[in-house]
Amino acid sequence: MTHDHFDSLRLELRRGCVPLAVLAELGRERYGYTLRKSLAEKGMAVDEGTLYPLLRRLEAQGLLTSEWREEESRPRRFYSLSSEGRRILDRLTAEWIALNESLTGILKELNDGAH
Repeated sequence: MTHDHFDSLRLELRRGCVPLAVLAELGRERYGYTLRKSLAEKGMAVDEGTLYPLLRRLEAQGLLTSEWREEESRPRRFYSLSSEGRRILDRLTAEWIALNESLTGILKELNDGAH
């Protein structure tokens, strides 16, 4: 597999994880920059061109709420989970755990068979 194939598949894999990471981080109110920074510090770097459209989409779906506030003499949009967002986060977390357990088992079988 070429490097381009790996990068494409890696991007696809990460793309599916970003909404869950964003919802989890917004269990605590944040504005965009602090959200990006927190995600990056935890190994989930997300560029602005991905994050802000995702935040708008999640808000349009009723999973987030936002409000503009003046902070440090600059207007900033703060995001937090709505009650529906919290319910969806709980369900997605359970789904992630189940998927992770399944994939871990599949990969363990692969590794055990290789030895």
